[in-house]
Amino acid sequence: MFKKIENEQLIKEIDLSIAGITFREKPLLIGGLSMEYYGIRKHGNDIDFIVAEEDYQALAAKYPKNQQDKWGDRFLSVASYEFLRSIFRFDYAFLATGAIEYEHCKVISLEKLFFMKVLAFDNQPEVEKHTKDYQLILAYFLERFQNKEFAATAEQFIPQYLASPDGIIYH
Repeated sequence: MFKKIENEQLIKEIDLSIAGITFREKPLLIGGLSMEYYGIRKHGNDIDFIVAEEDYQALAAKYPKNQQDKWGDRFLSVASYEFLRSIFRFDYAFLATGAIEYEHCKVISLEKLFFMKVLAFDNQPEVEKHTKDYQLILAYFLERFQNKEFAATAEQFIPQYLASPDGIIYH
């Protein structure tokens, strides 16, 4: 797993006390700030977290009028923070797997962040934003993890790959 931390200072500046509860599980940072954490793009105005069910229920009890439901994904806003119970009906337990852990929160793994962006293609009102994020994360993966030697070798054979009906050539 990729462990280089581009913007660790961003995490230290998060103030979860604004929620007014004690979280039983560390909230999982997702969305734009997680993209900025990895050095992919700057974040927007809000900060998004997935929280465990028990923590969501505590937030919902404290802020009953702040709740929203989008196709079964419940979330609520407190100041500039969005706390989600799930996203695309995937919950904290699934999305927190492989997360990078800090003192007061976790950061979603790059692989799960990419997974979320792929899921977001069905979100029609923001399809352009999600498409751009998908392309940025894909470029990030290719730049940092693809074997450069293999890629350079493949570049030499592009005409043969294109001429082959199935992209396979024999050496």
